Amino acid sequence: MRIAVTRPEEDAGPLKARLEALDHEVVMAPLMTITPRASVHIPDLPWQVIAVTSANGIRALPPGHGLTSIRTLTVGPQSLKAATAAGFRAEAQGGDVNGLSAFIRAELTPAAGPILYLSGAETSGDLEGQLGAAGFACHRAVLYDAVPAAGLGPVDALLRRGEIDAVLLYSPRSARIWRQLTEAAGLSAQAGKLRNFCLSTNVASVLPEHWTRLVAESPDEQAMLALLAQKGRSL
Repeated sequence: MRIAVTRPEEDAGPLKARLEALDHEVVMAPLMTITPRASVHIPDLPWQVIAVTSANGIRALPPGHGLTSIRTLTVGPQSLKAATAAGFRAEAQGGDVNGLSAFIRAELTPAAGPILYLSGAETSGDLEGQLGAAGFACHRAVLYDAVPAAGLGPVDALLRRGEIDAVLLYSPRSARIWRQLTEAAGLSAQAGKLRNFCLSTNVASVLPEHWTRLVAESPDEQAMLALLAQKGRSL
């Protein structure tokens, strides 16, 4: 299949390699650009754990942050890989924001200390709110912005010619941008006929109901690739 990969360039490299190893042709179509924020201040507190829901939360940390000795909880293999590569004592728990929140609420106690949450300006879930409602002191450090793409890039012409088979969508925000850009380009009908592979039901819910939407069994890349392999056989 010819597949549009919409992840930011910082995240797309390993996915592109995995898809090409499965004999797919990949078209890079990043829907967001990651821009670290300058002069971010992280309070010096006795953090119980660090929570990370994106690899970019690790990559955007300012130099000399001094946080690597603190237990770090990530949501999946990609954020785990970024954290361990940066020297953190990291482990993956939960699979997504809600799963990570459930793990923290079940396994940790508010009395053990505050939680540092590393995030971007926009998130797919409310980890800070969920933990706060459970009595945890959670400080959210906003480290980066994910700036939406202005257009579809090379995917535009391929869509017009009917030369894209599928698109991979990993977050509600990327799905929203995908929908907006295709609609603005007059390509909504073409996008709806693609196999829109979605990481979760939350991602799929952003797309029009009449579009072809395929949802992974669990919110992780392995499940997404398994779905791709299953549905790709019928092309």
